[in-house]
Amino acid sequence: MPATGLIVVGVDGSRGADVALRFAAAEAAVRGAKLRVVCAWEIPAAVYATTWGMATEAEPQMSNRACDIAAAAVSEAARVAPGIDREFRVRQGEPARVLLEESTDADLIVVGSRGLGGFRSLLLGSVSDHVAHHATCPVVVVPAPRDADSDEETS
Repeated sequence: MPATGLIVVGVDGSRGADVALRFAAAEAAVRGAKLRVVCAWEIPAAVYATTWGMATEAEPQMSNRACDIAAAAVSEAARVAPGIDREFRVRQGEPARVLLEESTDADLIVVGSRGLGGFRSLLLGSVSDHVAHHATCPVVVVPAPRDADSDEETS
């Protein structure tokens, strides 16, 4: 069945993103849509403020880590929904902004409710909150597994 649309999912290696990925892959299979897995990375401004050289040296490592996360996510999507058309994109930049840019031609964007940083007490992480408020297409925010708080801080 040819793809009839595009679903974008944001991943960051967190358990919440893994759950969102599985949802997005299954939804792509149901819709006959293409799945675009997006992993954004950035070096926090505070790192540049302290030691410019450290930030420059960290860029290839962070980019490689994001590529590894995205490639693993595409492999998992293929396991969940073997017949779907899929791709991944890795970009440097603020994750919410990157996800919104990558979803301008999407029929749906999927994010986990929590990612890898921030405050556990918030209902939504900063990325999922921003995407939910600014996306130009429908958004699905997939809740994190109930036991996610036990093994990671999330955003």
